[in-house]
Amino acid sequence: MSDTSPKFRRETAEQRKDDLIQATLSLIAEHGVRGATVRAISKRADVTQGLIRHYFSTKEDLIAAAYEHHMGCMTELTSASTDFASLSPIERLSAFVAASLSPPVVDPSSVVVWASFLNKVREDERMQKMHEQTYYEFRDRLEGLIKATLEEADILVSTKDLRRMAIASNAVIDGLWLEGGALPTAFEPNELPEIGLESVGAIIGLKLKITAGSS
Repeated sequence: MSDTSPKFRRETAEQRKDDLIQATLSLIAEHGVRGATVRAISKRADVTQGLIRHYFSTKEDLIAAAYEHHMGCMTELTSASTDFASLSPIERLSAFVAASLSPPVVDPSSVVVWASFLNKVREDERMQKMHEQTYYEFRDRLEGLIKATLEEADILVSTKDLRRMAIASNAVIDGLWLEGGALPTAFEPNELPEIGLESVGAIIGLKLKITAGSS
């Protein structure tokens, strides 16, 4: 008779919490939020249900932590593209836009997970605040990159116009990201980042392109 009980593993508390979050996200990607039950999560993570409750008081706490982790990871993956000290402002902006519309940020499972969370975001005030925070973090980063790029080109714009440029650019990126993840076979290789660069460039009035060393 085989032993199918959860295995004991000596891990740190943070590693155990991360394992539970990853198990939750994988189940949401496959079956939606409703499919991520405590029983299913414990089985996927190979732990007891009691251990889940030890780290997360409720299932809603775990779902919220998974959402925060998912959104944070996508922002980090995008922002990492601008961490090269040798890049000029326009190269940083270009790298940011291109990374936002390239794998691993553009990924079918990421879009499915994001879409699965939408009802929870609408219904749960805590998750609404998380959504708002991640939106502003991304948009503010984009606005800062646009501002630096325009200043480098000696182009002066008002605070209102700069804000609107960031909102419009963010909307372009979001739309292309959504379509790229939902219909990955509908686009040619590099087509999404190229369209994104052309579109954001048109919004701010400068030509954007990826340069060697920025990827």
